[in-house]
Amino acid sequence: MADIALANPGAISNGEAARRSEARTAWWLASPAIALMMLFIIVPTLAVIILGFTDYELGYDGFQFVGLENYVELFGDRTFRQSLWNTTVYTLIVTPVSIALGLGVALLIESETRGKAFFRTVYFLPVASLLVAMATAWQYLFHPTIGPLNAMLALVGIEGPNWLGSSSTVLYGLSIIGVWQTVGFNMVLFLAGLTAIPRDLYAAAEVDGAKSAFERFRLVTWPMLGPTTLFVATISVISSVKVFETVKTLTEGGPNKASEVLLFTIYQEGFVYLRIGYASAMTVVFLAILIVLMMIQYRVLDRKVHYA
Repeated sequence: MADIALANPGAISNGEAARRSEARTAWWLASPAIALMMLFIIVPTLAVIILGFTDYELGYDGFQFVGLENYVELFGDRTFRQSLWNTTVYTLIVTPVSIALGLGVALLIESETRGKAFFRTVYFLPVASLLVAMATAWQYLFHPTIGPLNAMLALVGIEGPNWLGSSSTVLYGLSIIGVWQTVGFNMVLFLAGLTAIPRDLYAAAEVDGAKSAFERFRLVTWPMLGPTTLFVATISVISSVKVFETVKTLTEGGPNKASEVLLFTIYQEGFVYLRIGYASAMTVVFLAILIVLMMIQYRVLDRKVHYA
């Protein structure tokens, strides 16, 4: 081979030139996407990080760099700590429930022989619905006196609470709405994962003694859904941590900040109190928390997938 290479050095130079040409073409093709990513993601993120070290307020001409003062104030801020706790509770409720229900609905639809398209559409409707348009319906459902939810509880002798007007129940009410919004999207993802599972595996499992549906699910379906479950869990956590519309539309963070979440607090500080520097510091902490959560979740779930 060395003799051939020495005898024909032009072949090597031509091959290298072709590879360089392909690399240049690839960069040219990717340059629009890279430019848009820089313009709409990288640059704004860097701007937020820089503003987090300033005392900039919207409407004022100048600003000063204040170092870590915003972050010191942030971790001593009772409202921020309350919103962080509320976001954590909301995420811990909505994420596992929406994943479990999404998987359950997907399994039921996949096992149905007729009407699959109808049921997929019905369960996906909440994803396509605007919460602002549905706010009136949810306020009626959760109404303490005329709401259907409390009426059903009264039938079994339970006095229904003021779901959105009580500090002890408002997060649970918002969590119900969050699950309603998320289940349809998770269902679609799980349906895609179920469709990709080879049917031969179920036949092989049945030959090996897996007669019941639960055994086939445990031995075939659940292990094969590992990558899909990882993706669904990641998307669900991001969606739950980013909750804003339900709080803004239905509760405005009340009562007594019992439903105030991180994004709503950032919105209040930045666009109501106009403290852009302080809101930017909150945003940096929010992004850092989100990245850490994603890294932990990916490592834990990915390890389980490989072991499965």
